[in-house]
Amino acid sequence: MTDAVHARIAAIVGASDVVLFMKGTPLFPQCGFSSRAVAILEHLGVAYDSVDVLQDQAVRQGIKEFSDWPTIPQLYVKGEFVGGSDIMMEMYEAGELSQLMADEGVAKAE
Repeated sequence: MTDAVHARIAAIVGASDVVLFMKGTPLFPQCGFSSRAVAILEHLGVAYDSVDVLQDQAVRQGIKEFSDWPTIPQLYVKGEFVGGSDIMMEMYEAGELSQLMADEGVAKAE
């Protein structure tokens, strides 16, 4: 990954409390895992930004190296990598994801 791509991803992750790197958009997810990740965030009612990795091949490859995680979607909260859709689902079902959002002071969606 180039330094420019790494810097761009770091800027995206740092710009919002919650960022979901996904395939597609929240309104039109392009894979089941991204759709599930969006559904979890919507159910939690938190404000989040999304990045459609299908629109940018450099980010699509770069995010995997950035997090050292091989799959998409990827969730970041307050600049920290949380995980993909399976980890999100496990944390959500255990109440850990809503606790993380509360602990980090993440704003509710309007």
